[in-house]
Amino acid sequence: MNEEEITEMIIKCPVCFAEGVAKSIMKEIEIPHFGKVLETTIQCPKCGFRHSDVISLEQNDPAKYTIEINKNNLSVRVVRSQSATITIPELGVKVEPGPKSEGYVTNVEGVLVRFEDAVKKALNLFDDEESQKNAENTLKNILELKKGNGTATLIMHDPFGQSNIISENVKIEEIPEEELRELKTGFAHIEDN
Repeated sequence: MNEEEITEMIIKCPVCFAEGVAKSIMKEIEIPHFGKVLETTIQCPKCGFRHSDVISLEQNDPAKYTIEINKNNLSVRVVRSQSATITIPELGVKVEPGPKSEGYVTNVEGVLVRFEDAVKKALNLFDDEESQKNAENTLKNILELKKGNGTATLIMHDPFGQSNIISENVKIEEIPEEELRELKTGFAHIEDN
């Protein structure tokens, strides 16, 4: 990574509202396979609040990335921008970007861990029998994939083309216009009437 510019400020904490104690750090850096990004961190020593994010400063053509999840590629690098949607259709799981969506760099197994954590939260949120049964089944399938048992398809749609799956086995395609219109970006849109 090539560090280009660091900006530090002392700000009001967005959680406890303490004046002049939270530190905000912004760095513009170049990340291989990702391009120029703005890395931001806000940290409050008073209440312990911490938030980090990586915001891409470049826009590319929309792209759909597809790779088979199997025991041989759990370590394949996955770069997800804050605007990307990740789906594993065989498991019925999907994460779409929202206003607080964050970009991250992980691997295929790390994506599975993120879905595993989300399903575990769902198990605690929903107590009806059908939801519990579905969540437990999904969790079992995720754990089997993490062990290298079975296969599934990881699909990542990025309307701004800022994501990537770094592998010879990844299939990269254009996103058709009608499909692109349906994708969430995580950004609010204001329309004129």
